Amino acid sequence: MSIAPNTPKLAPLLSGSPCWVERSVDDLKGAIEFYTGLFGWHYADDAGYTVAMADGIPVAGLPQGDPDAWRLYLVTPHARATAEKAFHLGGSVLRNPEDSADQTQSTVIADPTGAVVGFRHVPPDWRFGMGGHGSYAWAELNTRDGAAADEFFGELCHYDITQIGDGQRLDYASWSVEGTEVIGRQKMGREFPYGERSHWMVYFTAAPEIGIDSVAYRVLELGGRVTVEPYDTPFGRITVVEDHAGMAFSVIDPSRVIEAEPRTEVDDPYDD
Repeated sequence: MSIAPNTPKLAPLLSGSPCWVERSVDDLKGAIEFYTGLFGWHYADDAGYTVAMADGIPVAGLPQGDPDAWRLYLVTPHARATAEKAFHLGGSVLRNPEDSADQTQSTVIADPTGAVVGFRHVPPDWRFGMGGHGSYAWAELNTRDGAAADEFFGELCHYDITQIGDGQRLDYASWSVEGTEVIGRQKMGREFPYGERSHWMVYFTAAPEIGIDSVAYRVLELGGRVTVEPYDTPFGRITVVEDHAGMAFSVIDPSRVIEAEPRTEVDDPYDD
């Protein structure tokens, strides 16, 4: 029996939407102990690749290798075409498209602002859980150049872009596909350390029955670190933490929200 109080639902496989998250680890035993203690994950082996499960649904990967930050993968209909287009738009291809044992094809790129993200072509029966305790909740690109990121990913993934806030004091954009919000983009301000590079932040869900404050406390018990104390937002109560090996991620309880300012549509630079 899982300790998770709510079961993840399957993510919609829209082009440009999240379809996987993984973190490469050099100490698989330590990673399993930390994330099992935090989220109650159990595990399956897929040809040597460790798949984290929540209530029987795959939610993340823990491949063995050089330790790296949590990496987001987005759906693409053709990984090779995406890599080529990203290169022509000013990005860098960090891993050429390759076939995997799970019948997917993936590539890893860096956008023109320097943040790293993966793209994966997945079959129609691909399973990736989101929304339940310990499963994927959200991801956002933190960048020093919001306009460049909007232009690059708008062209690459055909996102509809909605500006949240005034674009100055708060420059946060929502990227949508077919009317569904799939990704966030935040321009990094003074709250980020000077010199911190553009990067993606992956959010996991905390069930209301457990709550963000309990999750933050549990991170400390398991040898991790709380880098941003729990705080309330229009999207839920959030904390930013590091795991036992110093890799950052966020956790959100979407049931704890505060009132938001109205959103403003921005001009679509790709609409002729």
